[in-house]
Amino acid sequence: MENKEAAGAAAGAAAAESDGTAEKRARSGDCDDTADDFISSLPDAVLGTIISLLPTKDGGRTRVLSRRWRHLWRSAPLNLEVSTRPPDADADADAAGPVPTPSRVLPSAVSEIISKHPGPARRFSLHCRGDGDLCPQAESWLRSRALANLQELDISYAEPPLLTSVLRSAPNILVAKISHGDFEPAMINFPFLKKLSLFRLTISADLFPGLLSCCHALESLSMTKVRAVGCLRLSSPTIRTIIFRHSYGETAELVIEDVPRLVRLLVPYCERDDSVTVRVIRAPNLEILGPFFVVVSKLLLFQGISLVSSTNSMRTLKVLALKSSGQKLNAVLNILRGFPCLEKLCVIFHTNRERNDENEPQYDPLHPVECLETRLKKVVFKSFEGYGKQVDFAKFFVLNAKVLDKIEFEVRNQYSSETVAYEHRLLQVENRASREARVEFRTTSY
Repeated sequence: MENKEAAGAAAGAAAAESDGTAEKRARSGDCDDTADDFISSLPDAVLGTIISLLPTKDGGRTRVLSRRWRHLWRSAPLNLEVSTRPPDADADADAAGPVPTPSRVLPSAVSEIISKHPGPARRFSLHCRGDGDLCPQAESWLRSRALANLQELDISYAEPPLLTSVLRSAPNILVAKISHGDFEPAMINFPFLKKLSLFRLTISADLFPGLLSCCHALESLSMTKVRAVGCLRLSSPTIRTIIFRHSYGETAELVIEDVPRLVRLLVPYCERDDSVTVRVIRAPNLEILGPFFVVVSKLLLFQGISLVSSTNSMRTLKVLALKSSGQKLNAVLNILRGFPCLEKLCVIFHTNRERNDENEPQYDPLHPVECLETRLKKVVFKSFEGYGKQVDFAKFFVLNAKVLDKIEFEVRNQYSSETVAYEHRLLQVENRASREARVEFRTTSY
């Protein structure tokens, strides 16, 4: 993927040149000098992939680079980005949503583009703010030969009739992102859809199960700032990843009733975990979970009919992420008792004040946490600032996790060798329980 991004960036830079140097070379006839052009020496299939990752206009402009590139746009998978408003009409558009850019084309240009491009199409993006009635046009576009085997669909600000029309006309898509608006899912079968992203939508909790039942191959479901009246209930025999982020200041409830293949449940960037309730009733293969606040989280995880606990543990979980100020060590340890096979723990330190956990059951060395004894291989402490409570929190794992391979501290500023040595002394690294454990401080930006 990194190679594709690098190649895409290089081709984007080359395409940008098309407004200047490349056009001058084209007019002068000096278009075939590729002796020092590494990108042009790549196979057609690779160049086609590069073009398909570029916005619509930039992909088309690559034809002026040299004779080598002239035929490639027509054979490369089409990436068609359409906006119903000119770029300058959206100067005040919502910065959090998809904003028209000079790379998107207006609906009036679409018919000409798809008449010149025989297909196949990789992606169709339709930004519909102030769209009017586009249903007939959109249906016509999606029935064209160029878009016949469309793989990805990205649609935003569409009124329900247009959204339904577009979805009915693209039943074979693999990836779909639907954002900004009211979603009234019709009973449309998506036999091949593998990834579905819902962003800033209002959806009926009653219709939500019907939507999932139509996605027979769905593996990844992302819901970001989705508003629903009532509880969203989720059952699926195929989903492996769920990402759920609620809207700030609003309550949300997600119930995962029966998702037997679920491996990852991610709840990133929840601003107020006390307003989010996630109940996991049956996910027998869950391996990756978090991050959630230790104190106020309403994450209810069941094993069978009972909550996960030290007496009803979940042995499938391998990776866990938690948020803590560093003052709730005993609370964290009591959570870890429910996951005896945990291999990686990520603790994200935050600055919110937490009461000390004197009321929590205290750690008893005669009854150690099983994963610390036999399974935990890596601990990552993010946003580590090195003050007293954080040091004490981290030091516990240094001194008690017996099979660790690595302890990693992510810090904001570059640590000098003297600072690292000082932190080592505070953490008592020389007395670490796992002699094989490497302790690293890594600078990162947040």
